Amino acid sequence: MANLPLELGKQFASLGATTVYGEQQDLDGVRIIPVALAWSGFGGGEDPNSGGAGGGGGGVVIPIGAYIRIGDGVRFEPNLVSLLAVGVPFVWVAGKALSRIIRALKR
Repeated sequence: MANLPLELGKQFASLGATTVYGEQQDLDGVRIIPVALAWSGFGGGEDPNSGGAGGGGGGVVIPIGAYIRIGDGVRFEPNLVSLLAVGVPFVWVAGKALSRIIRALKR
């Protein structure tokens, strides 16, 4: 356990679509391939003066959607909840920026 953060990082490197959705599925000639965005971070350290040591970490997996393959065609179906979770703050920031630009141009 000399490098606990490195070992934890290796364990969590496999996080992704499989964690959120599971494996790809084949249903009646339709292949569904899940897509997710994942990231993690770990850290640790020790204080030689006090003899204390510690570490921590965390990770996030966001389901993005799935690729649907029917015959030779492939299309992407987004996860609408994730799309709204990302889109609403983006629209708010874009609206605030646009209102400030308009206000500055009026002066």
